[in-house]
Amino acid sequence: MSKKDIEVSKFLSYVLRHNPEAIGLSLDNEGWVEIDMLVKGAQRAGKSFDIALIQKIVAENDKKRFAISEDGLRIRAVQGHSTVAITFAEKTPPAFLYHGTATRFLKSIMKEGIKPGNRHHVHLSEDRQTAISVGMRYGTPVVLKIETLCMLEHGLKFFQAENGVWLAEYISPGFFVVDST
Repeated sequence: MSKKDIEVSKFLSYVLRHNPEAIGLSLDNEGWVEIDMLVKGAQRAGKSFDIALIQKIVAENDKKRFAISEDGLRIRAVQGHSTVAITFAEKTPPAFLYHGTATRFLKSIMKEGIKPGNRHHVHLSEDRQTAISVGMRYGTPVVLKIETLCMLEHGLKFFQAENGVWLAEYISPGFFVVDST
């Protein structure tokens, strides 16, 4: 991705996940907004891009952060919202999932569990390397191994976003360990 693509992708993440009002938008209850309205709102805020660039970013984003509706008229962030709670279908996860964080948060997490923070869900991955990458964003990474089958036995639910990210509402300390492999 070019520097411009990265800049627009970050802007889309901010607007579509956390602050659509910053450019005069409102998301529907599933996080969708009309692409035309997004482009116009961005222009009013001094950002210049078009529908073609949005389509390119959606197609090329390695984390598949965005989705365009089947009719091609709307866009949304796939997960990570602090403003809307998208309805995800409940799904049975693999036996273990991983959560990446930074070592500076570990003491609190071991005591209080893994919380979604300002999001609606805790984000989990199927592979350790992705969790390490996530943890690196916040400092020295540490990976937590989630015992999903045990959580399912206790009636807790998992969901999966369109981009493959696994989601849970909260993970209490008894359901994970520090993964030192």
